[in-house]
Amino acid sequence: MTGSKPLPGVLRWNLGDLTVTALNDGWFQASLDLVTGIPKDEAGKLQVAGFRTEQPKITLNAFLITGAGREPVLIDTGYGDFAPVETLGRLSTALALTGVKPEEIETVLVTHLHPDHVGGLVTNGAARFPNAEIVVHADEAAHWLPDDALSRAADEAKPYFENARKAVAPYTKRMREHRGGEVLPGISAVHLPGHTPGHCGFRIVSGGQSLLMWTDVVHLPAIQFKNPEAGVGFDVDGDQARATRKAIMDEVAQERTFIAGAHLEFPALGYVDRDGAGYRFVPALWVGGE
Repeated sequence: MTGSKPLPGVLRWNLGDLTVTALNDGWFQASLDLVTGIPKDEAGKLQVAGFRTEQPKITLNAFLITGAGREPVLIDTGYGDFAPVETLGRLSTALALTGVKPEEIETVLVTHLHPDHVGGLVTNGAARFPNAEIVVHADEAAHWLPDDALSRAADEAKPYFENARKAVAPYTKRMREHRGGEVLPGISAVHLPGHTPGHCGFRIVSGGQSLLMWTDVVHLPAIQFKNPEAGVGFDVDGDQARATRKAIMDEVAQERTFIAGAHLEFPALGYVDRDGAGYRFVPALWVGGE
């Protein structure tokens, strides 16, 4: 129905003894000007070939992990109060539908400190998750949070630094830094640098099953799976991000790893398969009620 309010994007997935719930924060209209590393006309042709509009829409997801005997864990928080358009910032509505209250979240695993991943940490300057510890890679904190980092930043980049600082400010006494490896029982950080210096995925293992939430390895599925050389203007180090993307795509395709992504199209769960010189994303089969 035209003008009707969109329903929250929420989907539960059983993973061993855990439940991983995909939470959609919304989408925003992007432009082919965002694409780096390949010609713009090639990017546009890949969009159209992938049954998408030539000018891409980018979706945004976060993930909730729950299970018996453990407090809820959130991977990223969406845009929250930092949302630049009304089609974003929907995570709190999606989270409410799960029955998990913000004060029940024990840990927020931060993939990186871009505003679309940490804006939802705060509401009106206060902690949205008042009892949560936030967990972030040490290289990520060192890049965005020190005073001298803000002062050295280029003018066009300063809002990213300022927003990162605003997002974590209420959690300064409840922030834990890591350098990869196990961060919680059954959950390990996988350093995937380039998009940002401390950009991390998280591998969740339970009951002989595993899921790699690879966060921002891919922003534009119709383009970057077919040609992993393609990057985005948000990459802090484009060459490193490209090398990381190619390496992790090769790894998960070879090992048939179950993956999820922050910018894969909702519900963003599936597999990567080789497709000629590139790859393709194969959505996992969801069977409701299992």
